[in-house]
Amino acid sequence: MKVSVGIPFYNAELFLADAIKSVIQQSFQDWELILVNDGSTDQSLSIAKEFAKKDHRIRVISDGLNKKLPYRLNQIIKESKGEYIARMDADDLIHPDRLKIQLEFLESNKTFDLVSTGVVSINDNNQIKGIRKVDEIYSEFSEIKRHYPIVHASILARKTWYSRNNYNTKMPRSQDYELWCRAISKNDLKLAVLPEALYYYREEGLVTAEKLKRSYKDGLNVYKKYCKSPKLKILISSRVKFYAVDLLNYVGLLQKIIKFRNKEPISLDAIKYHEAIINNIVNK
Repeated sequence: MKVSVGIPFYNAELFLADAIKSVIQQSFQDWELILVNDGSTDQSLSIAKEFAKKDHRIRVISDGLNKKLPYRLNQIIKESKGEYIARMDADDLIHPDRLKIQLEFLESNKTFDLVSTGVVSINDNNQIKGIRKVDEIYSEFSEIKRHYPIVHASILARKTWYSRNNYNTKMPRSQDYELWCRAISKNDLKLAVLPEALYYYREEGLVTAEKLKRSYKDGLNVYKKYCKSPKLKILISSRVKFYAVDLLNYVGLLQKIIKFRNKEPISLDAIKYHEAIINNIVNK
């Protein structure tokens, strides 16, 4: 087994089937798909089991409990049989060449342990709202910073790296950022971000004030823990963002944060290209 794809899910009945279909339609086919139920109360578990009946590469794990994302990610690492582990969220989609492109990069670049990609932002109706990506391969992870151009759910990593670097189960909101900082502090984050947008991230409408504030607070605490010399500018800006969330929420402009994240213009040709990819996934 080459690649283990892990999808933890919690009440994702509206989008889980399409997420699974986007894995099944990968051009690279030597994979297993591990679907981990985190105590769903909707039809998500039934949907997962139906796919598992039809494809022997898909297996479902369910203990009926709600243990949160970091615990489930560590569970996927333990359960995985592949040489590589790919992340994915239950309400997102992946480009049909995602695994192929990321795997080829790691196979050709042995000094790297992880590879991430750019994202195409979509809404609940699969409409394209923007794109976020680097212009060229980015691999500068030698110091602790407040932000990195890493899309957590797009990660493909060597299992050997994950065996050294598990998720902190006490960080339900900033488990990815804490992991990157902890790995950097050990000089163990050999990660490359590819310029290709291979991940379809469903984020519009999912932003809430409480989630953002918790993420900002936890992220700031992680930064102060691992950065030997925290920059005053970053400490101040993080506090400003925390209070700005309440203001934006009060005036009804909180969702504008998503548009700000996707400030990079996207061409009509790119929109048509990604629309065709998405339509093929959900309608096949």
